[in-house]
Amino acid sequence: MADVAIVGAGFIGRAWAITFARAGNPVTLWDRDKSTAPGAVDFIADVLPDLAANDLLNGLSPDAVLANIRIADQLSSAVADADHIQENTPERLDVKRAVFAELDRLAPEKAVIASSSSALLPSHFTEDLAGRHRCLVVHPINPPYLVPAAEVVPAPWTAPEIVERTRELMSACGQAPIVMKRELDGFIMNRMQGALLEEAFRLVADGYATIEDVDVGIRDGLALRWAFMGPFETIDLNAPGGVRDYAERYQGIYENIFHQTQRRVDWTGPVMDTVEQDRRQSLPEEKLAERQAWRDRRLMALVAHKRRAARDIGE
Repeated sequence: MADVAIVGAGFIGRAWAITFARAGNPVTLWDRDKSTAPGAVDFIADVLPDLAANDLLNGLSPDAVLANIRIADQLSSAVADADHIQENTPERLDVKRAVFAELDRLAPEKAVIASSSSALLPSHFTEDLAGRHRCLVVHPINPPYLVPAAEVVPAPWTAPEIVERTRELMSACGQAPIVMKRELDGFIMNRMQGALLEEAFRLVADGYATIEDVDVGIRDGLALRWAFMGPFETIDLNAPGGVRDYAERYQGIYENIFHQTQRRVDWTGPVMDTVEQDRRQSLPEEKLAERQAWRDRRLMALVAHKRRAARDIGE
C-alpha cells in the first residue's frame, strides 16, 4: 500500500484517483482550483457503481473506494505523507517546471514524483531539481482505470530504484507498466498511435477511403486481435514458422508501401473538412458527452470480458 497524492484533479487526475483507490491505496486530491477536487469526487461517485457492476473494483464496494479518497486544501498537506505523487497539470513546459520545483521542495524525501505528461520529456522539466533522481513520467491512456497500459519514462538521471518502485506500484494497482529504457519524443504509445493516424489521414485525404472505411478496418479488423495481442505476437502467430517466417514472407509488401508513407497530410488542412463533416453526420457535437459515456461502458464490458477470458482460457 502506498500513500498517493494526486496533484491536479481534472480529467486525468480523477481517473488516476479511481485507479489508485480501488487498489486500496489512500489517495489525496488537490487542485489549485478549489472547485475541481469536489467535482472530481462527484464524478468518481457516479462512475463507481458501473465499475462495481462489471467487477472492476477489486472486490471493494463503491463506498469503500470513496473512503480511500480525501481532498486537501493545501498542496503541502496533500503531499506531506506521500509515497507517490501523480502530477496532472496542463501540458505546458513552464507549468511543469514550476509545479515540479514546488513538489520537490514540499514532498518528503521518500516520495516518487511522477508526471502524467503525454508529450513533454521528463528531462525538460526536472533537470535543475535537487531531487531530480526521483522524478519521471508515468503516462496513462485515459481513463487508466479502464485501460491499464501506462508508460514509465525515466529522465537520464532518474534512479533505477525509483523506476522499479514505480513499476511495482503500477503492477500492484492492476496497471500494465511499459518501462522505457530511456526517454524519447512521443514515448511509445503516441508513436504507435501516430503512425496509424498518419496513414488514416493520408488514405482519406488522397481519396482512397472514407473515414468510416478506415474505422471499420480497425474496429472490426485489426483491433479484434490487438485487444489481446500486440503486433509482435500477432505476426508470430500469423506465419507457420513464427515471427522470422512472417518477416521473410511479407517484408516485401511493407517495403513497397514504405516510400509511399514518407509524406505528411496536414491534419488541420482541407482533409479536416471531410473528417469533421462525416463525424458530425454520424455524431452531432451535442452528443459527444453521451457517446463518451457509451465508450466507457463498452470499455468496462471489454475489460471485464478480457479478465474472464484470461481466467477461463489463459493469458
